[in-house]
Parts: sequence; structure tokens; C-alpha cells
Amino acid sequence: MKYDFAVIGAGPAGYVAAKKAAGAGLKTLLVEKKKLGGVCLNEGCVPSKTLLQAAKTYHHAKHGSVFGVTIEGLKFDFPQAHSHKNGVMDKMRAGIAGLMKKYKIDVVDGEAILKPTRKIEVNGEEHEADNILICTGSSPAVPPIPGIEQEHVVDSTGILERESLPNRLIVVGGGVIGCEFACMFASVDVPVTVLEAMPEICPNLDGEIAGTLRKELAKKGVDFQLGCKVEEIGASSVQCNDGNESREIVGDLVLVATGRRPNVTNLGLEDLGLEFSPHGIKVDDRGATNVPGIWAAGDVTGQAWLAHAASRMGEVVVNNISGQTDQIRHDTMPAVVYTSPEVAVVGLTKEEAEERGIKTRTGRIPMAINARYIAENPEEAGLCKVVLEDGTNRLLGVHMVGGACSEMIFGATAMMETELREEEIEEIVFPHPTTSEIMKDVFMAVR
Repeated sequence: MKYDFAVIGAGPAGYVAAKKAAGAGLKTLLVEKKKLGGVCLNEGCVPSKTLLQAAKTYHHAKHGSVFGVTIEGLKFDFPQAHSHKNGVMDKMRAGIAGLMKKYKIDVVDGEAILKPTRKIEVNGEEHEADNILICTGSSPAVPPIPGIEQEHVVDSTGILERESLPNRLIVVGGGVIGCEFACMFASVDVPVTVLEAMPEICPNLDGEIAGTLRKELAKKGVDFQLGCKVEEIGASSVQCNDGNESREIVGDLVLVATGRRPNVTNLGLEDLGLEFSPHGIKVDDRGATNVPGIWAAGDVTGQAWLAHAASRMGEVVVNNISGQTDQIRHDTMPAVVYTSPEVAVVGLTKEEAEERGIKTRTGRIPMAINARYIAENPEEAGLCKVVLEDGTNRLLGVHMVGGACSEMIFGATAMMETELREEEIEEIVFPHPTTSEIMKDVFMAVR
């Protein structure tokens, strides 16, 4: 069958792009080999954040005495938490299916193979499209660690399928995924050790923000071993080396969270002459590949491993196909670490800006100056930092750790997208008392 637009992969890039294209009047095909929603809905963002909320609820109840709340016989029912998680995923998948039906998008279950002249083969049937969007996502990276093939060693997908708590959890990798799972299990009283080869966790974050997060997670019982390289995974322990000596960390469950890799194999990309590597499909800021009519968005490009970034990339592709010039702007793409406390950032750090030759001014204030914050988070450290361009006062970056700061970062993103200056931000009225006031107050500390 002939289509105006065909999408391979029904994750955040794929189904958003398909909906937008169909809404613009394009006859659209969506191909998915597993489940609607992709990794984010079925194996990543949604299930992990649902379980994180369950763990946070238990932790708050256990430590509620400061608020006058005490509970006897408190327990964490992990199977019930999983049941709730599965219910959330089912509801969201049904919602996506409803959208596809509403917009009259042809959804085909199966594995797509790309053919020359913009053809796609699915289940032995050939389809043709004027434009094809590849958004096949990513999979957990598998590092070459001896013993990694054992049953008690899982990745970020496998750990979400377990319905019993381990006695001790070892997390290999102190990035975003590793820290989120460490926080979740530690919050429900599971001893957790995180082994990170770098000098600090979440190395892409501002250093002070990362350090504050690490100290807060340590309060929950997470043991961080930094500068520690994993040498081997045994039946009941992990052998690691801190540069001075090898030692064993005991644990009955090992989570390997060492990043992700783009899904670029078994798609027929080689036969198209498409420019790609194990690091992803090469695209420009419109999502266009080197082959006319072939586009790519999301994790498969190896850029901004975020669901909302994938959705925006899909929208950019459809806009350009429809005649509206658009481009992805990675410098204004927000990112969140859904630990407790949360981390939320957008834009450049001071160091990143100065590497680009931009002179900066910075401001920093603790979250504890905010009444709403200390009322809700009395025993938690947090801070907010801003980076401005010296001379123009253009906002370059906002970096926060504390509370539920993920719910505030959109405001900073809007400020950056509209290129507001410090003096313009000062004119915005923030409701009181809200934690969001911290984003206005921080500018008083700019030096």
C-alpha cells in the first residue's frame, strides 16, 4: 500500500509524529514490533517512575513523624506496587491506541525491513511511502564484564519485571538510570551499593548538583563506591577495583545500568546507503538523514536519550515534511533525574558555556530559603543555580536539585526558548508560597 508518511517504531517519537502527520492530512502508517508506547511506556520511564512513587510514598510514611504522622505495622507490598504499575501502563497503551484510531492511522504489528526506493517490508507485505521516519529507539548496553550472563544479573528492563525485593542490590553504573533504581530500592529498606567508575555520579550534571544528590541518596542508605571499576560478577558478589586494590561487594541481585545503545541492526540500513554507526543514525537538526525521504528521531539517533526529546524530534520531522521549517534545539532540552530529591536541569553549565568561549555570571541559592520547600522537605538539602551570559544577561542554564523540581523546569525552559533576559524574568509574578519562587529569587544572587 502507498502512504504519504510511514513510521517505524511506536515510541514517543513514533506515535507523536504519526498523530501529527495524520492530523496534517497525511496518509500514515505506523509499524511496531512489540507494544505501542515503546521503551518509555513499557520498559522505562513510566513503569520506573510509577515504582519510584510507590517507594517514595512508603518512605514518607515511615519518616512522617516530623509532620506528626506515625504508623504502626507499616510494610511495602511490592507485588501490589507492580500491579499498580501494570495498570498504569495498560491505561496509557489504550490511550495511544485510541489516538491512532481517532486519527485513522494504519497500525501494523511486526518487524519492519527497509528496502530501496522508500519501501518497507512487514510480515512479508510491502508498503511504500513518500517519507519514512525511523524511530526504533534503544536497548540497554551490555558491557564486556565476565559473569554478566548470569540469571541474577539484570538490566533496566529485567529489574522492572521482578516482583520480589532482593536482600542486597548492587548497581553497576551511577548514571541517571542507576541512581533512580538505587533510590527506589533504598527507599524501601533494601541495602544498595552503587559502583561508578567516574569520580562522581551522573557526570553530565553540574558537579555541585551531582554531589548534593549523592549525599541525599546516601542518607537513604545508598553506598556509593566512586572511581571503582567492575572486574567480574560472581554468583553472590561483584569484584571491583578502586585503583589500589580489588575487593568484593556482596549482593544477590546485580543491576547493570551502563547506558543504552541505538537500535540500528536488522533494519536494512546498509542496503539504503544510510549513514549510521553503532552510535546511531546521523541526522541534521531537522531529523533528515543523508538519504532523501528518510528521517530519524529519538534514541536511534544517539542524541538526547529522553522521551520528550524524541517526541520533539518527531514533531520537527513532520513540520519539515509539511513545509514548515523547524529544527531541534538541544541546548534548551530539559532533563530530569527522578530520584528523591529530584534533579531538573536545562541549558548549559558554567563550565560548558565557558568551553564555548562564553563569559558567564552565575547565581546560586539553597532551596531552604523557600518557605514551601522547608515545609514539605524539612530534612532535605537542595539548591538552584543559574548561568547567565555576561553583558547580555541572557539565560544560559538552570540547574536544580530538591523536592519535585521536575514540575518547575518547564518554566526555565520557556524562559530560555523565548530568550528572556534577567530583567525580564524579574517582572514575572510567581504565586506565593510555591517552591517555584526559587527560580525568581536565584537571580538576586547572580554575581
